[in-house]
Formats: sequence, C-alpha cells, structure tokens
Amino acid sequence: MEAVKIAVAGKGGVGKTFIASTLSRLLASDGYNVLAVDADPNFNLAYSLGVPSDVADGIVPLTENEALIKEKTGVSSEEAYAPVFNMAPTVNDIVDRFGVNAPGGVKLLVMGTVRGGDTGCMCGANALLRVLVQHLLIQRGDVLVMDMVAGLEHLGRGTARRMDAMLVVVEPRMKSMDTMRRILRLAEEIEIKEVLAVGNKVGKETERRFIEENMEAMGVPLVAYVPYDEAVGEADMKGIPSLDYDHDAPAVRAVAELKDYLVARYKP
Repeated sequence: MEAVKIAVAGKGGVGKTFIASTLSRLLASDGYNVLAVDADPNFNLAYSLGVPSDVADGIVPLTENEALIKEKTGVSSEEAYAPVFNMAPTVNDIVDRFGVNAPGGVKLLVMGTVRGGDTGCMCGANALLRVLVQHLLIQRGDVLVMDMVAGLEHLGRGTARRMDAMLVVVEPRMKSMDTMRRILRLAEEIEIKEVLAVGNKVGKETERRFIEENMEAMGVPLVAYVPYDEAVGEADMKGIPSLDYDHDAPAVRAVAELKDYLVARYKP
C-alpha cells in the first residue's frame, strides 16, 4: 500500500469527514506519507485533522486563490469566459507551496470545489483542479485520502481509473441509500475501479440489517461498520479530533479496523 488512492464520499452529514480524517491520521501513524485532500465545499477537514483554528481559519482553498489561478492559467475568475487560457498548467509545486502540516504527520491540501456554469464557470480554476487531481493520482507517491462531495465533480473519465477505491459512507437512512445509488451511477460512468461501503452511526441491529440488505441489493461490498458513538459528538463540541479526544472510542476503533482492512486489501 505504498501509494494507494482513496476517495471518501457520501451524503452531507453522514460523517465522511470523520472517516477521512481519522483514516488519514491512523495511516500516517503507521508510517505512510499521507496527503489528505479536502474537496468538499464545507472545508471542514482541517479542523477534523486537528489543525489549530488560527491556522485553519487562514487557509484559502485553491479555487479561491485568485493569484494562483492567474499565475497558473493566465486568467482570473473575473475572466471566466476568456477565450484563451492555459488548459495544462504546471502543478507539481502546489502541494509544497500550499500544503498544510496537520498533526500526526499528515499533509493537508484544501482544494475547493468545481464550480458549475450557473455559479460563474471559473474555467481557469476548473482547469487547475482537473490537472492537479491528475497529478495527485498519477505522479505523486503519497497515500491519498480525498474527502469529496457526493457528485464526484473532481474526477473525470481517465482520471478516475487511477483511483484505487471510493469509500462511500452511508448511515441507516433511506436518503443515504439514494445518495449511494447516485454515486454508483456516476462511478460507473467515469470508470472508478471499486466502490466500497462504510456504514456509519450504526446503533440498533435493525439499522445494521437495513444497511446490509441495501448494500447487498446494490452489489456493493460493505467493508466496515462504525457504531454510533457519543464520544465523536463530544469531541466535535470541544473542537478536538475524535482520535485525540478518545483514542479507544468505539468509532475510532472501528476506523482503525477499516484502516487495517484497506492496508491488507491494497498491499502490493
């Protein structure tokens, strides 16, 4: 598992940032060079990793870094519909320049999200993100953990084939199942190699069976159950990563088991 590439996706509020951040920290503690990428518009991964708030509050997502977009593509967001701009910017310096050192040896890159045409295309920013994701997946030798929105906007056909797996975090709710179906359709379209399910916030046995039956019906391997754990909420209220608040909390132990599973599954 020298350079496995994993995306963590799911419906908002299912706990994917908790999974992504805890997984990143645990992998780094095992000695892997871990790059955690925040590709969610809410930009919460820094806090979940334990980046101090004064540092986290000052992070500018790459899609909002006007100087960088202009430097790399030749256009700014005000020139979103410029007829000519650099579609293949150089990006091999971006992690070193804009990566943030998070606790536990994790490197964090806050990428931002792709903008649609109805919000102002920001074509230069989109071109930058597209090439950057290709670079992270193909050329860098880090273990990559990407916290993503459910729409998979950052991944295009060809690029997605380089992703080893997509972990879709689901909770025992029908809306979460609907999101999984949507992600499955998108993942098939862009040819993601493997989609795996992680059940989160699982309490009763009926909730466990609900997730299990739905994943079986969809043909998605269910690789981990993370129990509902009050310690996760308590840690969040205190602004402390769950891993630092209680390393032995049931939810943290479940993610540790998920980490061991992934290491074994993707070892060379």
